[in-house]
Amino acid sequence: MSYSRGSRQSSYSRYRSRSRSVDTSDIENPGNNLYVTGLSSRITDRDLEKHFSAEGEVIDASIVLDPWKRESRGFGFVTMATLKEAERCIKYLDSSVLEGRVITVEKILLTAAGRCPQLFRIKFKRYTT
Repeated sequence: MSYSRGSRQSSYSRYRSRSRSVDTSDIENPGNNLYVTGLSSRITDRDLEKHFSAEGEVIDASIVLDPWKRESRGFGFVTMATLKEAERCIKYLDSSVLEGRVITVEKILLTAAGRCPQLFRIKFKRYTT
């Protein structure tokens, strides 16, 4: 059975809204969400929270785990209490050393559709290398 480009296109539109308007209330990102890369596989959520709490109150810290190996994939997310604390983390913790590895800290960027390009880049990178 062969699939033409046209039939595939129509199957996607069945599940997608035809409206081009975007409800921005669902996409709210005040800027206090941080994306952290370069993490060691030994790092836990608690270690990440402790490292970032030096610059302010941490609301949430989570490491992304490989679903099969149950170990860190080398990146995670931290939510700080305020925008100022998040900016301070970027300023002082970007290029800092955690468990012997240099980490990078940056704001999570959301597109108009509410997607995080950093996550897409990581998922896509796995299939292109």
